[in-house]
Amino acid sequence: MLDLAGIAVFALTGALLAARLKLTFVTVAFFALVTGVGGGTVRDLLIGAPVFWVRDPWVAPLCLGIALIAWFTPPRLWDGRLLEWFDAAGLAAYATLGAAKALAFAIAPVPAVLMGVVTGCVGGIIRDVLAGRPSILMRPELYVSAAALSATLCVGGLLAGLPDATTFTIAALAGFGLRGAALVWGLALPGHCG
Repeated sequence: MLDLAGIAVFALTGALLAARLKLTFVTVAFFALVTGVGGGTVRDLLIGAPVFWVRDPWVAPLCLGIALIAWFTPPRLWDGRLLEWFDAAGLAAYATLGAAKALAFAIAPVPAVLMGVVTGCVGGIIRDVLAGRPSILMRPELYVSAAALSATLCVGGLLAGLPDATTFTIAALAGFGLRGAALVWGLALPGHCG
């Protein structure tokens, strides 16, 4: 359920961006799909796993359903920061689960953490590139760092033998908290000063 929730949130961010750009429904649906599954697809290809959404009968219909919601919902409902908070929750959940899946496929701890970051961030990067806007990677705000925190705590907790539910909860809440702090207080990493 956590995985589907993360996919839904990311799909929504892609669909709403396409809707705000006044694109066709087909393009809105495409944005929903590539944003929802982009990070997990890249992760699966890199770790040699079957691509998750091709085998899961719920993922593609979920993304298409999210596209319909974005298409028929008045844009004013998504104004403000609500979508950023949804995105923060999806980022933390997806980074946590991505790292856990990498470990389950016998990936070493540090690459497993990086797979968590890829899972959490790549869908949004694809969305931004397709929309022709600066990617989150090009902005100093804490985003990738929040994904890295979730992924690191997940890998650490699983390696320490903590129960999965405890590990996933702590990791996801920590990443969400860091991203939330960045949204509230404008926390950002310093740029290169050389």
